[in-house]
Amino acid sequence: MPILLGTCAAALLAGQALAETTLTIATVNNGDMIRMQKLTDDFTAKHPDIKVEWVTMEENVLRQKVTTDIATKGGQYDIMTIGTYEVPIWAKQGWLVPLESLGADYDVDDLLPAIRGGLTVEDKLYAAPFYGESSMVMYRTDLFEKAGLDMPDAPSWDFVAEAARKITDKDNEVYGICLRGKAGWGENMAFLTATANSFGARWFDENWQPQFDQPEWKQTLQFYVDLMEDAGPPGASSNGFNENLALFQTGKCGMWIDATVAASFVTNPDESQVADKVGFALAPDNGLGKRGNWLWAWSLAVPAGSEKTEAAQEFISWATGKDYAKLVAAKEGWANVPPGTRTSLYENPMYQEAAPFAEMTLESIKAADPKHPTVDPVPYVGVQFVAIPEFQGLGTAVGQQFSAALAGQVSVDQALKNAQTLTEREMKRSGYIK
Repeated sequence: MPILLGTCAAALLAGQALAETTLTIATVNNGDMIRMQKLTDDFTAKHPDIKVEWVTMEENVLRQKVTTDIATKGGQYDIMTIGTYEVPIWAKQGWLVPLESLGADYDVDDLLPAIRGGLTVEDKLYAAPFYGESSMVMYRTDLFEKAGLDMPDAPSWDFVAEAARKITDKDNEVYGICLRGKAGWGENMAFLTATANSFGARWFDENWQPQFDQPEWKQTLQFYVDLMEDAGPPGASSNGFNENLALFQTGKCGMWIDATVAASFVTNPDESQVADKVGFALAPDNGLGKRGNWLWAWSLAVPAGSEKTEAAQEFISWATGKDYAKLVAAKEGWANVPPGTRTSLYENPMYQEAAPFAEMTLESIKAADPKHPTVDPVPYVGVQFVAIPEFQGLGTAVGQQFSAALAGQVSVDQALKNAQTLTEREMKRSGYIK
């Protein structure tokens, strides 16, 4: 005999069924993502049928976990935080869902062309940018003034090196420069690959032959190791983005060359001891026509095969839409809105007034050229990475060699020799060269 439910009871059960939609989101432990997690109640209030569970990881671990999961169709995550490197490669392999249900008011055309282009394959958006970035110089204006130095808007590497050595005061734990040393294709190799571009170096020539045995790479790596030995903090080979951010915020770095997204953190008086003493400049060059800045977007994507694509796109639309920017501005101030994704943000007078770094960030993003990243021609796309599937493993392996050179465990020459050998071996195995 069928059981007849009253209207209220039926509605209650229906609501419970809807509430069972739970999104598991893998993300990186960067400040903007931590802030997003704290603001998620705004999303769940508007979508009571969707629950959100966060899996937050350190950058290198995140890359490894999401790559393994999507390649093996593990299905652990409904939304993945991935970058400009993964999106075109994974989309072409059919691993991502095109984002075609972000809503009528999402305004895809408002996304900055440089950022949107890196997340689009065959005119379809496969990931929505949570924040976009290039890299630039952040420096202590008080230390420069004390040393009688003026930072140019577009400095050279020679100026940066000279200034770093001049403002270093190791007795008082003030180091002239902080740079990434932690091994990883998206950690030290993001910085070093972009830097190498400005020194005239390349990962590969036009025939995919590795180039670590060329003088431009020797010049790049030797410059970096010598500079960090003279003017860098102790233990630099273990420092990535978050470690250097903490050093800068506590007054221990005279200069830091890293992601433009850091600007809001180093100028936030609630988080930074030097908030009112920070200036900005373009990433350095070496007079060869290329600056040492990169292009990246941490973005939200839906893995193919997910059974929650509609709910996932609802969340992505919320997290990367214009209203989220207004939410952050209301809670944290306009300076703390995720940067580098929307034209409208950089046209907003309130943001321009609140964010002294806005113009330099936008200029840096526009200056990066993924299709022509190097001085001499190359067969690949990507500024701080090479957009081939093999690069994730290669970049980390080479990064380990260069981190060891920074730590003094191997010589610069040996690190480059090892990098050349392992890269040649992988490129032969993968069929790029014979």
